[in-house]
Parts: sequence; C-alpha cells; structure tokens
Amino acid sequence: MPPKKENNGCGCASIPFSLIIVLLGVGYWGFRHLDKLDISKFLPNNQQPTAPILTSAPSQGIPVANSPLPKGIPTATPTAHPPLPKAIPIATPTTKPQVAALPVTPKKLPSPQNSWDKKEIRGIYLSRYQATNNASEKMIRERVRFYRAQGINTIIHGVWGNGCTMYNSNVMQQTFGYKSCPNQFQEQWLDWLIDEAHKQGMQVHAYFEKGIKIDKNSPIFDLAISKRWIVPGVDKTYAGIEHYVLDVEIPEVANLFRTISVEFVKKYPTIDAVQWDDYLGYHAELPGKVDRTAHLTKFVRQMRGDIKKANPRVSFDLCHHNPYWGKRYFAADWENWNVDRVFIQIYNDANFTQELDYAQNYAGVAISDKQLSRLKALVDNPKIKSILVFPSSGKPEETAALVKKLTPTSK
Repeated sequence: MPPKKENNGCGCASIPFSLIIVLLGVGYWGFRHLDKLDISKFLPNNQQPTAPILTSAPSQGIPVANSPLPKGIPTATPTAHPPLPKAIPIATPTTKPQVAALPVTPKKLPSPQNSWDKKEIRGIYLSRYQATNNASEKMIRERVRFYRAQGINTIIHGVWGNGCTMYNSNVMQQTFGYKSCPNQFQEQWLDWLIDEAHKQGMQVHAYFEKGIKIDKNSPIFDLAISKRWIVPGVDKTYAGIEHYVLDVEIPEVANLFRTISVEFVKKYPTIDAVQWDDYLGYHAELPGKVDRTAHLTKFVRQMRGDIKKANPRVSFDLCHHNPYWGKRYFAADWENWNVDRVFIQIYNDANFTQELDYAQNYAGVAISDKQLSRLKALVDNPKIKSILVFPSSGKPEETAALVKKLTPTSK
C-alpha cells in the first residue's frame, strides 16, 4: 500500500483566496466603524449595567430632587427605597431630640428671679419675748437652724419695746435704775442668736418695736408722765389699744433714744440691721392737730447719723406705712429720713394692690401670717425684692413651716 500523504503548513492553502479577501475587507470595515456599533444589543438582557445611579452623593449646588431621570432608567419608584428628598423619616437629629435629652423638670419651674429662695430678704419676725423662759444656748441655736431649714434667711427680733430694752443696758440702768424690761433672758441670748445665724448664712435685724410709743404697762410710764415726756392726748391708731407717744422734741427724750441706739450697735457690733416700725410717728388725730413732721425728721436723721458713726456697717431700716400715708397721717416723712431700706407694711388686705404699687419701689413688703394666701403672688412678682412675715398668732415656728409649704424654690 502506498504510503499516506502528509499535510504541510496550517492548511490555509485549501481556503479559496477570494474568501480570504472578503473576510479581510469585512474585518477592516468593522474595525473602522467599531465605535458606531451598539454591541449591547447582541448581549443577553441579564447583562445590563446594574449600578444604581442615585446612590452617589450629589455634588454641591445640584438639587437632586429636581433632576430628570435618565431615559434608560425605569421611572417607577421602588417601594422599599423612597426617593431621597422624602426617603428618610428618621432624619439626622435636630434640636427636638436635644430637648428631649434634657433632665425632666416641672413645666412651670419658678425662674431664679421669681422664686422664694432668690428673694434678697426672706424674714420672719420674733417678738421681744420669743426667747423667754430662760432659753438655753442650745435651744436658741437649734431654733435658728430650724428657721434656716424653712427657707428663712433673716430673723427680725425685738430688742426694744414699750420703753425698755430686752438686753442688759447701761443706759437703762443709769436713766431708770434697772437694766432692761422684765424678762427671763440669759444675758448672752442675743450673742448666741447672732452667732448661729451668721454661721448659717443668715442675718439678724434688731427690731425697735413700738418705737416712741408706750402704754400704761410700760416700766417707764409713771416717770414719763411725771416728767411730761408725753405729747398731749391718747393715740388710738388701732382700735382697743391706747398708746402714749413720747415727745422727741424734748431734748432729754431725744437723747435717750439716740444713746440707746448707739449703745446697742456698739454692744452688738455684728448685728446686720436696726429696724424701726410704724410706731415711729405721731397720729394725726392727736389733740391739737400739731404738725410734728419737721421735728420728727430732724430727730431720725440725728439718730441715724449717730448710729452710722458708731457702727458704719449696720443698716438703718424702716418697716412703715407707704410714704403718702406715713406723711399724711403720722408726720412720718420718711423719704427724707435718709434711711437705708424701707419695707412697706401691707397688713390691710383691702388695700393690698395699691400698697403693692408702693412696695415695688422700695426694699420689700411686710405681711402678716393671715395673708399667706398672698405669698405666691409676692414670690412670683420680680419687683418685690424682699418679703417679711410677721406672725400675729405669736407662733413663728408654725408660720415658718407653713411658709415653706407655700413657697416654691429654684433648687
């Protein structure tokens, strides 16, 4: 058998030359027009580009919400992914979550300007016999701490009344032969009171109760009558109470008050204030209708000057009628007395609103324990700088506890 003939080369020689020419021509043409061909139409449908166009962050200044969608992208909005402008109900936290994060507080928390604990003076009055019955140092200090716990920051304590002192006075001894009003006080009672109050961050104001008036029970009454120290007539300012008014136009009387006052602020140099009340005045209904305004003004100015010279740090205060009423009916032109502070008495509840108009222009107000229903309005009034409470019941501890219940604080 003759041997099989082997093929040489790649076998291209068997392809007609004309076909090769045609293929080369088509390939050349296709290469020249490649950019014009849409190859994607020859691909299967599942090979379309899948990258979502809207996922990229829009460039600054381009409002994505108003941009038209490319024609090649379906316009139906996917239900699982809302469009960006409306898509995120849980948006980036704003000020609302920040407010919610604040501590929960009452809706109507008193502002610092209006709350009770921000009043400059929150005082309670203790009559000149509140420390009687031989009160011990321990009892007095505990009593001070009790008032502090009730939100009180000032104790107004009687140190004079009905013509005599409630402390041992050399002036009283030299003038009348006895050192004080009859009492069972321990000699250091006021020292303990002042010391403990200052330790508690409180003040003590010495109250010269009844001022220049006395009654028949005063230990100096008989002497005052015999020396003609009393102005003619009986003062009946308050129904059921008869008072006799010492005449400060008499040099001996004026000197008594001035020396007593100076002695006091020297004996108790850390006392915070000396306070006189509405009994520093002459009732207009006294017989003779004598105008004593000028003489009373001169006396008070001299007394205040003596006090300031002896103890410059002490405040000389008044708790008196409004300026019109004081001058018109009591010869008390206190706006010309050069006092440091005035607290307007508004014990007459019928005139409360009118009195309040005056009080807003001065250091504060004085009310009784029968007017505690007015306390909230006073606390809420930013123009009322200080509030003094005078317990007419004679039960200051009960009054202080009630005040605490009725007064909001900002603490």
